[in-house]
Amino acid sequence: MAGAEAQPLRAAVREAERVLADAGVASPRADAELLAAHVLGVPRTRLPLVTEIDPVAADELRRLVRRRAERVPLQHLTGWAAMGGICVAVGPGVFVPRPETELLFAWGLAELQGVRRPVVVDLCTGSGVLGLAVANARPDAEVHAVERDPAALAWARRNANIRAAAGDSRIRLHAGDVADPDLLADLAGMVDLLLCNPPYVPEGTAVPPEVAEHDPEHAVFAGDGGLAVIRDVVDRAARLLRPGGAVGIEHDDGHGEAVPALLASHGAFTEVTDHADLAGRPRFATAHLRRTQTPHSAG
Repeated sequence: MAGAEAQPLRAAVREAERVLADAGVASPRADAELLAAHVLGVPRTRLPLVTEIDPVAADELRRLVRRRAERVPLQHLTGWAAMGGICVAVGPGVFVPRPETELLFAWGLAELQGVRRPVVVDLCTGSGVLGLAVANARPDAEVHAVERDPAALAWARRNANIRAAAGDSRIRLHAGDVADPDLLADLAGMVDLLLCNPPYVPEGTAVPPEVAEHDPEHAVFAGDGGLAVIRDVVDRAARLLRPGGAVGIEHDDGHGEAVPALLASHGAFTEVTDHADLAGRPRFATAHLRRTQTPHSAG
C-alpha cells in the first residue's frame, strides 16, 4: 500500500475491541489482543513491547476482527487452542476446548501424584487435547484416547502426530463409542484415571453462535436432559478403573446434583464430589472406584 504508514498498535487493538464489543463477543478485549498477537507472531504478554503495527498486518488484523465479529470462534481464526501447557490444532469439524476444562485436567494430574507409570483414559477426546496434555505432563503415562466421530478423530490423530514428530509423549487413539460395553475391554480393571468432557448440553438449550454454528452438534448436545452420554461414561468408568482409581466428568452447570447422584447411585463409587469452575458454577464431578466391590457394584 503506497504511502501507507504504520499506526500505533494500541489504537488498532482499541478499535478491534470496539468492533467485537458491538458484535456481542463475550471477551472483546482479550480476543482483540489475542488476534493482534497472532497477526504479529508474538505472545500476548509481549504486546506492550510492540508500539506500532504495519499496514499489511493492520489489514490482516481488521480482516480477522471482522470474521470474529461474525462470531467465528477465535480458535478457528488462530488455528489452535491451549490446555495444560500445550497447544492443539482445531477447526471446523471438532469441538473447541474450553478454558473450564483446565480445572478437570489439573484435578486429574493431582490424582496421579505418586502413581508410577499410570494408565489414563480420555473418553470423548475430540481434538485429543486432554489426553495429549496428560501425556505432556506425565511422559511415563500410558494414555488412551477414544473418539467415535471420524472428523474429530482425524483432528486428534493430526495433533497426536504433531506432538510425536516434535518428540513429545505419544497417546494411543481408538475409534470407539462410550456406549459400547466392550470399549477398551483389554484395560478392564487396570485404569488409574479416566477423564471425560462429553456432550452434555441439554437438547434445545440456546447457545452462543460460536457453538451453534461452528461446534459439531453431536459434540455439544445430549439427550436425557444432557445426561445420556454421561450415564454411559459412568458405566465405562466402573468397568475400566482399578480399585481406588479415579474418574472425572465435566458436566453442564445445571448438573451439579444430577451427575454426582448418577455416580453415587451406581454403587461402584465412593468419595463422590462436585467441583465448581472459576465463576463458581458446578462444572465437573469426581469419584473413586471402591477398593472392595460389593456384588451390586461389581455387576
